[in-house]
Amino acid sequence: MKGTDPGIECRAHRLEWTVSGRAVVDGVTFTVPPGSFTGLIGPNGSGKSTVLRLLAGVLRPSTGQALLDGTDVATLKRRCVARRLALVAQETASEVEMTVAQVVMLGRSPHHRRGAATDSDVRAVEQAMATMGVAALAERSWTTLSGGERQRASIARALAQETPALLLDEPTNHLDISHRLDLLEVLSHIDTTVVAALHELDLAARYCDHLVLLDAGRVVASGPPEAVLTPALLEQVYRVRATVGVGPDDRMNVHTAPLQRRWTPPDIHRRIPASKCFDEPS
Repeated sequence: MKGTDPGIECRAHRLEWTVSGRAVVDGVTFTVPPGSFTGLIGPNGSGKSTVLRLLAGVLRPSTGQALLDGTDVATLKRRCVARRLALVAQETASEVEMTVAQVVMLGRSPHHRRGAATDSDVRAVEQAMATMGVAALAERSWTTLSGGERQRASIARALAQETPALLLDEPTNHLDISHRLDLLEVLSHIDTTVVAALHELDLAARYCDHLVLLDAGRVVASGPPEAVLTPALLEQVYRVRATVGVGPDDRMNVHTAPLQRRWTPPDIHRRIPASKCFDEPS
């Protein structure tokens, strides 16, 4: 359960983003309830990453608006946006000559222009690193981190930013199953509006309280998981057979299987005549 701070509302209003005449995002409209953990789901190429970048103001829409508590992101200065939302992209620079603590401290930059870190900055950084389990890596060089360690440190940087909205693009990438579950537990409990692009339908069902299903740049469905993760919609969008239920812990679960076998495995027991394996000497 989230706490009493509701976060802020994020809204996409008729968002379109076109490249070379092709609509990557095509008339997308949805509302992220304040304080919710909203998952953007959909197949590869459905527009999840682009929608996140439009919501964050990193991309400017061809038409439409991305709104934070009713204010068009395009009208806000970058520092103002950075005080309202933090964005964790899929990939981060790997050749940065900084320690982990210094990278996480970058999350505090929207709150002051220059000068040494304040006590509140240090507390925010220490708390964020502890939350993401990277406190022991504080003095490690960023370039020596594994992909999973770098991902957790990047999310710590976003948490240290202390914004009422947090946007994450495939945050479970590079994480082992233990850290993946730990992260989703954190995201489902922090007092922040969270929007995350997720590939794992079972994890989206377990941890998100609101979902937006995208396909080919358009919204197919949005709402609570039980309204979005239906066998009919998952077959339509993902071309899979889905079984939806509730586990012993009262959390929703989703199991998928292919509609039909797309290939025939080779018969490894079939003997091949030697004459077929090697050319006869001439």
